[in-house]
Amino acid sequence: MDKTYSPHAIEQSMYDTWEQAGYFKPSGQGQSYSIMIPPPNVTGSLHMGHAFQHTIMDTLTRYKRMDGNNTLWQVGSDHAGIATQMVVERKLAAEGGPTRHQLGRDAFIDKIWEWKEESGGTITQQMRRLGDSVDWERERFTMDEGLSTAVQEVFVRLFEDDLIYRGKRLVNWDPKLKTAISDLEVENIDADGSLWHLRYPLADGATTAEGADYLIVATTRPETMLGDVCVAVHPDDERYQHLHGKYITLPLVGRRIPIIADDYVDPEFGTGCVKITPAHDFNDYEVGKKHGMPLINVLNDDAQLLAAAEIYSSNGEPLTDADTSLPGEYAGLDRFVARKAIVEAFESKGLLEKIEKHTNKVPMGDRSGVVIEPYLTDQWYVRVAPLAKEATSAVEDGRIEFVPKQYENMYFAWMRDIQDWCISRQLWWGHRIPAWYDEDGKVYVGRDEAEVRQKHSLSDSVVLKQDDDVLDTWFSSALWTFSTLGWPENTEDLKTFHPTDVLVTGFDIIFFWVARMIMMTMHFLKDEQGQPQVPFKKVYVTGLIRDDEGNKMSKSKGNVLDPLDMIDGISADELVQKRTANMMQGKLADKIAKRTRKEFPEGITAHGTDALRFTLTALASTGRDINWDMKRLEGYRNFCNKLWNASRYVLMNTEEHDCGVHAADADLELSLADHWIIERTNKTVADFRKALDTYRFDQAASIAYEFTWNQFCDWYLELTKPVLFNGTEAQQRGTRRTLVQTLEKLLRMLHPITPYITEAIWQRVAVVAGIDTSARQSIMVEPFPMVEAERFPQAMADLEWLKLVIEGIRNVRGEMDISPNKALPLLIKHADDTASRRLNDNASFLKALAKLESIEFLGAGDEGPASATALVGKLELHIPMAGLIDKDAELARLDKAIDKAQGEIKRVEGKLNNDNFVSKAPPAVIDKERAKLTEQQETLTTLEQQRAKIAAM
Repeated sequence: MDKTYSPHAIEQSMYDTWEQAGYFKPSGQGQSYSIMIPPPNVTGSLHMGHAFQHTIMDTLTRYKRMDGNNTLWQVGSDHAGIATQMVVERKLAAEGGPTRHQLGRDAFIDKIWEWKEESGGTITQQMRRLGDSVDWERERFTMDEGLSTAVQEVFVRLFEDDLIYRGKRLVNWDPKLKTAISDLEVENIDADGSLWHLRYPLADGATTAEGADYLIVATTRPETMLGDVCVAVHPDDERYQHLHGKYITLPLVGRRIPIIADDYVDPEFGTGCVKITPAHDFNDYEVGKKHGMPLINVLNDDAQLLAAAEIYSSNGEPLTDADTSLPGEYAGLDRFVARKAIVEAFESKGLLEKIEKHTNKVPMGDRSGVVIEPYLTDQWYVRVAPLAKEATSAVEDGRIEFVPKQYENMYFAWMRDIQDWCISRQLWWGHRIPAWYDEDGKVYVGRDEAEVRQKHSLSDSVVLKQDDDVLDTWFSSALWTFSTLGWPENTEDLKTFHPTDVLVTGFDIIFFWVARMIMMTMHFLKDEQGQPQVPFKKVYVTGLIRDDEGNKMSKSKGNVLDPLDMIDGISADELVQKRTANMMQGKLADKIAKRTRKEFPEGITAHGTDALRFTLTALASTGRDINWDMKRLEGYRNFCNKLWNASRYVLMNTEEHDCGVHAADADLELSLADHWIIERTNKTVADFRKALDTYRFDQAASIAYEFTWNQFCDWYLELTKPVLFNGTEAQQRGTRRTLVQTLEKLLRMLHPITPYITEAIWQRVAVVAGIDTSARQSIMVEPFPMVEAERFPQAMADLEWLKLVIEGIRNVRGEMDISPNKALPLLIKHADDTASRRLNDNASFLKALAKLESIEFLGAGDEGPASATALVGKLELHIPMAGLIDKDAELARLDKAIDKAQGEIKRVEGKLNNDNFVSKAPPAVIDKERAKLTEQQETLTTLEQQRAKIAAM
């Protein structure tokens, strides 16, 4: 093996070997196990959230594959409607090409497919760098032919089941992109603005209790007042009870609108009067619908003021006899220009009460960067309440479990107050809605135009036009677990791998994706008994990865970390350039550059994939957000180096030697250390398996780290040296076999988390360990270590006790500044039968490890010479100090130990003298505390006696 571990020397070529050998494919043997990757956007690139979730999924996949399961990690990407359309439009503009509209729909979509083939696979190549063992031959895309068929089928069936309809409702509208968008694509940001207090004149001579002939309403969006339908007050607000049912004369418009009572109004906020504009506010929409108010739209799809209002009933039907007049001077004005003009008009008419500074949440489009407008449009909707009922019960009765469990409450909160789902988008890129309209506007739904004509007996003379809208990308991804497996055909893959086993996802899309997958799957897939089939059995919810200060990573903050930079390394200059790319030069860019150079003055060192994966696994504490820590990453890079160096030691002492891998047990002699590491490894495998099986990835990483670094590398390798250097042939053969077989088993246990380094080492170790690598040429397809029956029940306790003895002697050396090379005499006092056996059976081993020249037992009444003392339970370890110690230093050490023992005695006595504790604590706890007190009192007596000896020297 090379002297130092170099990840770059092996990672890329090793992954290519795995992929070409077909190791990522399902084996066709064993119980099925499947995970569906949350499909990343085709426009995307690997970020820390991807790296985190993919590490968890790959760890599970590799673990189950090695454990004999027929394992599928299904890979694919999402067509990302808005994002992809924007990318290609920007590309066309940068190249000076025609616009989308100049090209026309079909030609533009051709351009997108060209871009996808050339540039749309960035993230899949990055996934390979991370070691993702997905089955690339099964890679799917939400716009591929098979998935498009599934989307079409689902839409038609839902329509036929009266679960899809078209209606006029309020949506999040992006005036720049001219499309409806989902709540997830809206960023609510805090912005400084104003709160305008406007006077609305009372009609018919009515007055307030104070005698005013107007009410004051406050609004952050004055331009929408042209669409007001009423003013609401709280029913119990005594100030306005006499005005219920009276009217307002709406300023600038002259429309009479009623004063209504509704408990939606907070009487303590502002004046207690709220303008209601159902066509331009989501809350107002619900209030207006409750009271049967009309919907008055005053904006077009560019967010400009209309010349005449569009008025609809509360259920979205046009009201043809309504007064649609609006002030002509505002027609065509942008909403923000109109806002200023309307405020000026109120002021000129003496109707502007006051203006207050006000900070409020402003909805911004995450793609367009413009303010989102609640807008009344015709859209397609899924009636989700009937679907939600079954999906809710699946979590209630445990068919689907959330890990951590508290996320079930978030799921229930959404599902029990669910609204119909707007599934149409005004884009060109996406699944075009399979609906056609005749010249009278009548709608027909079918899988294609031919089916529509055949189903409805329409002749060729009837002109049909397909709906221009496409489906929300969440619609196709809601079908992900079954559409990727060949549905609507009842394929073998569908029978084998569905339902899937676990979904790994973030809490922020539990509603947008997880809930919708559950609803869609349970509606369309049934088991052999006709019962709804769930899409997955477990939902493992991850937290967010934040920067080291707990801030969310974002480009605008300049704190984004690219996982590939931590794998490959990046210079400080390159990192600054990366973080400020596409950013206008100015204060923000300078601030980000300054922060980056302070945080990474020398850039980021290459750590390799395994160190990054181990770090992410170690930080994966159930559901909690993670503050990224570069020191942890450095620590796990050191872990990889430690494993590499330990493996070199093993190979140097086993390659070219007889390791007895095929020898009979009679030809081998195992030491206590060999017995101990066999049992310790077995326990570690059991603990590691339990951690993975319960999704405690942080615990799995901790178990693996502690065993590898402390037990195997620091203790066992040290314990093998006396045998390897001075043991008999049979002893050496036994230790070599234990050494190489333990390392080989450890590599298999670590492989799911750290695939590259374990494969590289295993290729050398496997042959020495007696494994026929011609049959199975990769650690990937080796069996994961099993928990075996206990073979050496006494070994664990014996060696752990001897380790305490060695540590006690080493502590004395360190405290007394005695050279580790100086052999010392050891005097033993108060050794019971078990301690005597352990010391006698392992005397030579103890002498070698603790560097002792002799071991002598003292009688009960033998005080022995003045010594430095260490305690292992009641056993006293005495090292005669004549000529070895600094008397003052030893007295200081003993004083410190005496103070500690006295403090512990005082603490325990305080608990036992506390009547509240004694009356409430279980008897076993009280007994334990009493035993502690006795032990500490005995320790104190021993230390005081020892101090007296040293003082008398």
